Amino acid sequence: MKEKMRGMVAPLVKLIVFALVTILASYVLISTITNAGYGEQLAYRAEFTDVAGLVEGDEVRISGVRVGQVTAIGLAEGTDRPVAEVELEVSSDVPLPAAVEATIRYRNLVGQRYIALTDSEGSSGETLDEGATIPLSRTTPALDLTTLFGGFRPLLQALSPADMNRLSFEIIQVFQGEGGTVESLLSHVASLSDSLADKDAVIGSMIDNLTTVMSTVAERDQQLSDLVVSLQQFVTGLAGDREAIFDSLQTIDTLAVATSDFLADARAPLAADIQALGDLSTNLAEDGDVVEEFLQLSPVKIDLITRTAINGSWFNFFLCSAGGTVTLPATPLTGGTETGQQFRFDSGAEGCS
Repeated sequence: MKEKMRGMVAPLVKLIVFALVTILASYVLISTITNAGYGEQLAYRAEFTDVAGLVEGDEVRISGVRVGQVTAIGLAEGTDRPVAEVELEVSSDVPLPAAVEATIRYRNLVGQRYIALTDSEGSSGETLDEGATIPLSRTTPALDLTTLFGGFRPLLQALSPADMNRLSFEIIQVFQGEGGTVESLLSHVASLSDSLADKDAVIGSMIDNLTTVMSTVAERDQQLSDLVVSLQQFVTGLAGDREAIFDSLQTIDTLAVATSDFLADARAPLAADIQALGDLSTNLAEDGDVVEEFLQLSPVKIDLITRTAINGSWFNFFLCSAGGTVTLPATPLTGGTETGQQFRFDSGAEGCS
């Protein structure tokens, strides 16, 4: 029985240890995410003209070290103008000087803020009482990035995204006085100026070309005006003749239909003619020798025919000889039984060979 109990105690102890470690790790994680403080905290208030972007749980730092967090944000009461009142807690181990100054600064470019507490010059060494309020005279709101980067917009447009992010972060650091140097900022601005200077030739060339184009257009102002007027008159004429144009389109449509019908009727005979032309070409190709001889003799024959018909549109013929036979019918004197007599004659002309 005791061995069985011992076997059950060991897993139970392991489970309890695992649960404690898990709870402790969860607490640390939650505290880290919510910026929760440890130990005793002292509450204070601070008045700001602008707390845009600041939320509950944001850090409170002194010399860059987290010493507390923002617990509430609201409107201050009893003021002659709207003023934001921020409630914050600071570790009791870090006493605040009576002349402490509070500044809202950017934690990163994502927009997270934190409150930086600093001691003003000439501090008397006294500490700030718990629950005291830091007045507007000793608080500074966050930078208005919209106005800031709006002024740098022409420069930032020429930078790559990486350079723009680096330059923007350094601008914030320089203006907040928490790091970086003006020299580094100016070096980035100088690099940007060099990039713009490299493109100066291209920009100048574009302006010169645009000037040339505008000058050419200005020199031909009258021609351009005449062109516009002529185009307007042409369009007006088309609008006036729209009925005639519409009728013409209908006539063209009718003509197209008639032409289509004509081609449909002529298609079969045309196909037969083309086929016959193919047969003719085949025959000419087969009797190529005859065709060649005909073409060779054609000039001589045409020359002789031309000389024969030189006196007019007729041909002159010279009769060299003529001959024939005449058969006479039978007469009653012969009793109608004898064959008629035949006579032959020939006639010839001198000079015929």
